[in-house]
Amino acid sequence: MSLLLWRRFCLHLALFVFYAQICGGFYLPGLAPVSFCESGAEGESLNCKSQIELFVNRLDSVESVLPYEYDAFDFCQDKMEQRPSENLGQVLFGERIASSPYKFTFSKQETCNITCAKSYEPNNSGDKIKLDFLKKGMQLNYQHHWIIDNMPVTWCYDVEDGQQYCNPGFPIGCFVTPDGQPKDACIIDSEFNKKNYFYLFNHVDITITYHSGSGENWPGARLVAARLVPKSYKHTDENHLNCGGPPMEIPVTFSSKVDLIYTYSVKFEENNKIKWASRWDYILESMPHTNIQWFSIMNSLVIVLFLSGMVAMIMLRTLHKDIARYNQIDSSEDAQEEFGWKLVHGDIFRPPKKGMLLSVFLGQGTQIFIMTFITLFLACLGFLSPANRGALMTCAVVLWVLLGTPAGYVSARMYKTFGGEKWKTNVLLTALLCPGIIFTDFFIMNLILWVEKSSAAIPFGTLIAILAMWFGISVPLTFIGAYFGFKDRPIEHPVRTNQIPRQVPEQSFFTKPLPGIIMGGILPFGCIFIQLFFILNSIWSHQMYYMFGFLFLVFIILLITCSEATVLLCYFHLCAEDYHWWWRSFLTSSFTAVYLFIYAVHYFFSKLLITGTASTILYFGYTMIMVLIFFLFTGTIGFFACYWFVSRIYSVVKVD
Repeated sequence: MSLLLWRRFCLHLALFVFYAQICGGFYLPGLAPVSFCESGAEGESLNCKSQIELFVNRLDSVESVLPYEYDAFDFCQDKMEQRPSENLGQVLFGERIASSPYKFTFSKQETCNITCAKSYEPNNSGDKIKLDFLKKGMQLNYQHHWIIDNMPVTWCYDVEDGQQYCNPGFPIGCFVTPDGQPKDACIIDSEFNKKNYFYLFNHVDITITYHSGSGENWPGARLVAARLVPKSYKHTDENHLNCGGPPMEIPVTFSSKVDLIYTYSVKFEENNKIKWASRWDYILESMPHTNIQWFSIMNSLVIVLFLSGMVAMIMLRTLHKDIARYNQIDSSEDAQEEFGWKLVHGDIFRPPKKGMLLSVFLGQGTQIFIMTFITLFLACLGFLSPANRGALMTCAVVLWVLLGTPAGYVSARMYKTFGGEKWKTNVLLTALLCPGIIFTDFFIMNLILWVEKSSAAIPFGTLIAILAMWFGISVPLTFIGAYFGFKDRPIEHPVRTNQIPRQVPEQSFFTKPLPGIIMGGILPFGCIFIQLFFILNSIWSHQMYYMFGFLFLVFIILLITCSEATVLLCYFHLCAEDYHWWWRSFLTSSFTAVYLFIYAVHYFFSKLLITGTASTILYFGYTMIMVLIFFLFTGTIGFFACYWFVSRIYSVVKVD
């Protein structure tokens, strides 16, 4: 009966994730729609407003890991600049949202309006620094990120095969190299053809699409899309704007005065076919290679499931024969002779070397596993979608802090099972070792960001808040978990351990520790590398990641694959009379993290255009944090799967 219920649960979970993915619209708790109405009609209803505010976010580039605040490039600033409160995830990701001077009135069309004017004198050192930084931003293809009604303002353009790609950002400008090659966005206009010149996008044509509320149960209208087209225009002066003239050229050599005038045009379009709940669809559906990767992801999942099923069948059939042979009652001497994995029953639960470190790793791995599971599950429900900015990272950090108790409990219980007595050292290492390594790496990366004056640099107050959460919440909870862990009795094993260790016979090449560990990480990595590509794209190429349903399925498949690969290799080693399985079971599945690092190196050199020493150090510094977290997570899964397997098989055989 329990097996039937479990199958029904798995079927319902799979159907839920599937329908969550194909569902066109979603409504996020906490993100209520805002209604807009024409000026003058605002007083008729307190539920709509006429003013539309445009917010600006930090600027980033695919050629640099260093994001910068909007104000760093000397763009037009709001005289009454306001910064909405940001959550912890937004701060950690370097988002810096601020109000802008671009303010519109709903349904009021405007053409070639001035935003502000900037002048740069060649004999002014401050102006030279500002203009040089602006040129550097254009040369490295830094992108604006604007927000209207919590929705990215997109730049949509045609790509290969007649498809349209909507980029949630648009470039500052572009650069034509000395050999006449237009770089990046300069290819969109044939007028951008002067060698060694920068072309600034100082004008934007904004189109705001809205869904009318007439006939609905809400007043006014709701915004469902915001698009723009960046343009470059050289205006004569502030009183004679020319939104259609020659492009705004900035020479590489700063020898004469440069006047920059920023302008905009805005128009409104009604489209009642697009619902407010599905207004993100046109952005997410246009992500490059998304449609191609649906089939690849499903194909990968089917292959991994098939291989996992084959491994499970082989293990069950082989073990069934072994146990039946060991438990047969026969008076002959041959039938009673022990061989294979039963020979090591007196040493199988002998405490491992460095048991302290292993128990600490298991405690931290358990904490990361629970945190990841809950975070992905909430993301599947839509709570952590791209519309809810910074929610994913905030959720992960808060969960990690609150899950100190299971980390302390697992670490203490396993350490006590290993026969350890230095409980104080165990608790301190569990609370401080791995988080300390991650925080040290993070702090060094933050110092580099501070030196580079990047917006991704975490403010000092936030660092203090993170330390307060660590030492004020996580560490005490770890101590509480460790208290209960040491208070419980050690885990009882099904067989006794001999006093004298058995000698391990000479092993073949394939049953030696290192080859088995290297082979053990291949299959788990095979089921994640496609999703890993999308995740790395979202982090380093600034693309939106939204396929949390498939990611959750891959997460489940990863658990199964790590468990089965570790159990299979553990069984082969036990049959070869090698009982040193504690550390090997942990390292077999955790070696997947090594493949992750190799893939990250390949991704850096083959997919990214990152240049500069600081950006390179930051990339690999943050990658090492990811690798360590993945190392602890996968290693813990493999260890407990192997622990359960060993305990089960030695509990069902007859031992004299």
